[in-house]
Amino acid sequence: MAVRALVVDDSGFFRRRIVEILDADPGIEVVGTAANGQEAIDEAARLRPDVIVMDIEMPVMDGITAVRRIM
Repeated sequence: MAVRALVVDDSGFFRRRIVEILDADPGIEVVGTAANGQEAIDEAARLRPDVIVMDIEMPVMDGITAVRRIM
């Protein structure tokens, strides 16, 4: 069973790059992406990933606040 990952970053370039890196590992399945902390909260609730790769500085809501709310 693959580890389900959610990738969160406000930079579309970095989001795509991280997804590419994670997709190269057959043990990881990227189940979704988000562009800010609020989207991360919404997607985490909807997708229930095992792992979230989270940027810290983002618009709307920063990564630290989002992690606190997700936890």
